Amino acid sequence: MRAKDVLGRLGEDAAVRHLMGLGWTIIERNWRCPEGELDIVAHDGSGLVVCEVKTRSRAAYGTPLEAITPAKAERLRRLAMRWLASHGISQAAAVRIDVIGLLRAGPGRFDVDHLKAVC
Repeated sequence: MRAKDVLGRLGEDAAVRHLMGLGWTIIERNWRCPEGELDIVAHDGSGLVVCEVKTRSRAAYGTPLEAITPAKAERLRRLAMRWLASHGISQAAAVRIDVIGLLRAGPGRFDVDHLKAVC
């Protein structure tokens, strides 16, 4: 496995721990369809939340959250609608999209920045 992929997996695991620490229920991880992937689908106690996870080892090329471009935000909205449809949930259902940015802070440690309702 490439170092980038290992870092991404560690970041996703840390994001899940962060969300579970908030009392959230993880519904699905790494859901895929022909159009792409959703990192985490969760329930925050009041509704469904799709979480995009961005992990970086350092901010030399920008912070993790800076990786969410308008095109990426639109893609996340489309994927969220696909997930709802694939699970038989009305597309009128409320679903929020959050971004969790993680920056490596040391071996096995990350600084977590959780932005809610980004798109």
